[in-house]
Amino acid sequence: MHHKAVRYVTRTTAAAATTLAATATSVAAAALAASIILSPAPDASARMDGVHTDLARAIELNQVTPEQAARFEARLAGRILGEA
Repeated sequence: MHHKAVRYVTRTTAAAATTLAATATSVAAAALAASIILSPAPDASARMDGVHTDLARAIELNQVTPEQAARFEARLAGRILGEA
Protein backbone atom coordinates (compact mmCIF):
# COMPACT_ATOMS: atom_id res chain seq x y z
CA MET A 1 0.00 0.00 0.00
CA HIS A 2 2.86 2.35 0.75
CA HIS A 3 4.13 2.07 -2.86
CA LYS A 4 0.70 3.05 -4.23
CA ALA A 5 0.52 6.07 -1.93
CA VAL A 6 3.93 7.31 -3.10
CA ARG A 7 2.94 6.87 -6.74
CA TYR A 8 -0.36 8.75 -6.11
CA VAL A 9 1.43 11.65 -4.42
CA THR A 10 3.99 11.78 -7.23
CA ARG A 11 1.30 11.85 -9.92
CA THR A 12 -0.86 14.45 -8.20
CA THR A 13 2.16 16.63 -7.49
CA ALA A 14 3.22 16.48 -11.15
CA ALA A 15 -0.32 17.28 -12.28
CA ALA A 16 -0.51 20.20 -9.87
CA ALA A 17 2.85 21.52 -11.06
CA THR A 18 1.72 21.33 -14.68
CA THR A 19 -1.52 23.14 -13.87
CA LEU A 20 0.35 25.79 -11.90
CA ALA A 21 2.83 26.35 -14.75
CA ALA A 22 0.00 26.68 -17.28
CA THR A 23 -1.80 29.15 -15.02
CA ALA A 24 1.36 31.20 -14.51
CA THR A 25 1.92 31.30 -18.26
CA SER A 26 -1.65 32.46 -18.85
CA VAL A 27 -1.35 35.15 -16.19
CA ALA A 28 1.93 36.38 -17.68
CA ALA A 29 0.43 36.51 -21.16
CA ALA A 30 -2.60 38.41 -19.90
CA ALA A 31 -0.38 40.90 -18.07
CA LEU A 32 1.67 41.48 -21.21
CA ALA A 33 -1.45 41.97 -23.33
CA ALA A 34 -2.87 44.43 -20.81
CA SER A 35 0.35 46.43 -20.73
CA ILE A 36 0.32 46.69 -24.52
CA ILE A 37 -3.33 47.68 -24.68
CA LEU A 38 -3.13 50.17 -21.82
CA SER A 39 0.14 51.79 -22.89
CA PRO A 40 -0.28 55.22 -24.41
CA ALA A 41 -0.18 55.32 -28.19
CA PRO A 42 2.68 57.33 -29.65
CA ASP A 43 1.68 60.65 -31.12
CA ALA A 44 1.40 61.07 -34.88
CA SER A 45 4.75 62.83 -35.31
CA ALA A 46 6.59 60.06 -33.44
CA ARG A 47 4.89 57.46 -35.62
CA MET A 48 5.86 59.34 -38.77
CA ASP A 49 9.46 59.59 -37.55
CA GLY A 50 9.49 55.83 -37.13
CA VAL A 51 8.01 55.30 -40.59
CA HIS A 52 10.61 57.61 -42.12
CA THR A 53 13.46 55.80 -40.32
CA ASP A 54 12.17 52.38 -41.39
CA LEU A 55 11.80 53.47 -45.00
CA ALA A 56 15.28 55.00 -45.05
CA ARG A 57 16.63 51.67 -43.84
CA ALA A 58 14.66 49.81 -46.53
CA ILE A 59 16.18 52.11 -49.18
CA GLU A 60 19.69 51.40 -47.83
CA LEU A 61 19.01 47.67 -48.08
CA ASN A 62 17.71 48.07 -51.65
CA GLN A 63 14.32 46.71 -50.63
CA VAL A 64 12.47 49.69 -52.11
CA THR A 65 13.39 52.58 -54.37
CA PRO A 66 13.41 56.13 -53.01
CA GLU A 67 10.36 56.90 -55.17
CA GLN A 68 8.44 53.93 -53.75
CA ALA A 69 9.37 54.95 -50.22
CA ALA A 70 8.23 58.53 -50.81
CA ARG A 71 4.85 57.40 -52.17
CA PHE A 72 4.35 54.95 -49.33
CA GLU A 73 5.32 57.52 -46.71
CA ALA A 74 2.89 60.03 -48.21
CA ARG A 75 0.06 57.46 -48.09
CA LEU A 76 0.85 56.60 -44.47
CA ALA A 77 1.12 60.26 -43.53
CA GLY A 78 -2.39 60.79 -44.85
CA ARG A 79 -3.70 57.94 -42.73
CA ILE A 80 -1.70 58.63 -39.58
CA LEU A 81 -2.08 62.39 -39.57
CA GLY A 82 -5.69 62.10 -40.67
CA GLU A 83 -6.63 60.13 -37.56
CA ALA A 84 -4.70 62.40 -35.17
